[in-house]
Amino acid sequence: MSAIFITGTGTDVGKTFVAASLIRHLRQMGRVVDALKPVVSGFDPDQAASSDPGVLLQALGLPVTAKEIDRISPWRFRAPLSPDLAAAREGKAIDVDEVIAFCQTAIDQRRDILLIEGAGGIMVPLDQDRTMLDLMMTLQLPLIVVAGSYLGTISHTLTALDALFRRNMQVLAIIVSETPGSPVPLADTVAAIGRFAEPVIALPRQKAQATGKVGRTVAAFERIFGGSRMSPDAPPENKRG
Repeated sequence: MSAIFITGTGTDVGKTFVAASLIRHLRQMGRVVDALKPVVSGFDPDQAASSDPGVLLQALGLPVTAKEIDRISPWRFRAPLSPDLAAAREGKAIDVDEVIAFCQTAIDQRRDILLIEGAGGIMVPLDQDRTMLDLMMTLQLPLIVVAGSYLGTISHTLTALDALFRRNMQVLAIIVSETPGSPVPLADTVAAIGRFAEPVIALPRQKAQATGKVGRTVAAFERIFGGSRMSPDAPPENKRG
């Protein structure tokens, strides 16, 4: 049984797209999967089906109901801002210890595979003092780092990885989710990041469902996940010096 934290180099890089793709693939492989996105900003209850929790629930084969959304995403805020600012906009504050306890309970009670998706990038603030990275460091789960393929993502990704490696966080894989309209070829981005850390996996996004590329790419991920390179007990393959 495994629990994995899916984080990203920033917002809108494709974390939920990656998580949903992994959920669908693992379910097809006969695995029992559940997913959480504890903190969500930019949540519009009138557009619940297209929200991040809604996308995850549909991938899980569950109804997009208020009860299910509350189960996987208890901390939801309307403003599309960092979680601390989005909460403050509503006169609220996030109790990070409660978020940690919520995640830990789900980890302890998981049946097979549990995916926990973070909000924003690895250093996005959750309250006045703690960031998403503090949450990840407390949970100590192996990580999947999601990056986009936009111009500038190479620096952003290597900076994020440096922050993780310096804290001895275990990175299972870097998944580059194709950024629609990017002038940078997906393969070039993957190759550049791969010079510094591995494994790096390309996840095509444009027309992916129609062409079947998502299934083939995530199948490749599953083969690596089943090997020693990405075992939850294996250290990250950090190519820095």
